[in-house]
Amino acid sequence: MTIRNLPAAPAAQARPGVSCELSPRALERWKPAIHAAADGDASTISIFDPIGYDSWSGDGVTAKRIGAALRSIGEGDVTVRVNSPGGDMFEGLAIYNLLREHKGRVTVQVLGLAASAASIIAMAADELQMARAGFPMIHNAWVLAAGNRNDLREIADTLATFDSAMAGIYAARTGDGLEAMQALMDRETWIGGSAAIEQGFADSLLAADQIAEADGDRSSAKNAARQIEVLLARQGLPRSERRRLIQEIKASTPGAADPGTPGAADAAFLAEISAELSLALMPAAAPAATSLQ
Repeated sequence: MTIRNLPAAPAAQARPGVSCELSPRALERWKPAIHAAADGDASTISIFDPIGYDSWSGDGVTAKRIGAALRSIGEGDVTVRVNSPGGDMFEGLAIYNLLREHKGRVTVQVLGLAASAASIIAMAADELQMARAGFPMIHNAWVLAAGNRNDLREIADTLATFDSAMAGIYAARTGDGLEAMQALMDRETWIGGSAAIEQGFADSLLAADQIAEADGDRSSAKNAARQIEVLLARQGLPRSERRRLIQEIKASTPGAADPGTPGAADAAFLAEISAELSLALMPAAAPAATSLQ
């Protein structure tokens, strides 16, 4: 059990017609190539993907996966390394509860981003260490919802409950008031490494040599795929549609016979598609003014 007096997160499941959404700004600022400079041991858990599922690999970080990792560790201390743009709020709250209830000491290391749902997960730490260039980002839950006006009012009321619960977790961590945390969430707040420590979100800075950035074809292909997803997200496409389109792109990528190990051709092909999408989605120039005679 955590040594901190942190509140439990409410348990819930997504309701039909409602799905959590990633912030396009978080996706844009996320560098998936950032990782730990040294490999972890059996007591290290890495959260280096979106929370819930990953539209590129079809996988992602779920409470089921984290629960299995904690069971294999037993009651010993655990280090959780985070570089994630966030994702499913419900999965994030469930993972927070799992880490909060773990009997060993929980150290969370934020290597890059801990945005949205990933920031909630980080709050479960007994000790939270931040990269100097790392960023927690906190905001109200983002969802896509469908229904009539009564359904949408009910959904908004439900989300208000969870936003308040998340604000309470941030407030317990920092020692600031609930209203102050809600104000930060209302305006989507990015908090740099040193500022996170000053404001009580984190405890200490990570040494620079503990963080590295991968290179090579696999990393380049993943970055290009993320850029495609950012462009599609900006157009308001839901994650399910983005996932379908990206999977179709994967299928047509040269060398896709082995999708788990993308090569240089894959990266170049995806980068070309990203560039073409950027041009296609660029706002059109304003028409020249004309005068009526």
